[in-house]
Amino acid sequence: MTLPRRAFLALPAMATVAGCSPIDLVGGGRPPPRLYELTPKSTFPPDLPKVRGVVRVESATATAGLNTTRIALRPSPTALEYYANALWIDVLPVMVQNLFVESLENSGAIDAVGPAAAGVPARFGLLLHIREFQAEYSTPSAAPTARVRLQCRAVTLPRRDSIAATGAEAAVEATGTALDSVVDAFDEALGKALREIVVWAAETLHAAEGRG
Repeated sequence: MTLPRRAFLALPAMATVAGCSPIDLVGGGRPPPRLYELTPKSTFPPDLPKVRGVVRVESATATAGLNTTRIALRPSPTALEYYANALWIDVLPVMVQNLFVESLENSGAIDAVGPAAAGVPARFGLLLHIREFQAEYSTPSAAPTARVRLQCRAVTLPRRDSIAATGAEAAVEATGTALDSVVDAFDEALGKALREIVVWAAETLHAAEGRG
């Protein structure tokens, strides 16, 4: 059976909920953690305005508890914990930033590059911040809701004068309690948030180009 693109080092057992340290995840003779990645958004309105210049996506940032490869969950509104024996494929801000760049390119409206392409001339920059990226539980036995909340600011380059800012939030209930179902919910929620921000970026930067 072929594994989904997002899952690596598959294990038969479901990851359990725990606020454990990294050494708990990989040490003590335990099997290696499952690695998950999400997918870029690929469907957009066909009439998006085109941005003529290159747009640079600067390094994404995240709140302290999300600046990690660990997959976050909230068992209550005031607690942040992590799934045991499961990790994102990269540190969350790096993974989301790469998916943002791919989604911008997939829109057909924006030629986007990451911060590593610093030598590529770009007139505009996009700054992405991750405010929320966790699975929320109403009860321990219930299927959680994956919540994603992003903030984005458009700036001019190289002066970095602010043009406009926006936010996007999506919440998707998982179809079950298994981690694969939770990751599917994350993928759908992130796709909704990225789509909203990509559409906003195309419209905002196209208008900025028109203003000269």
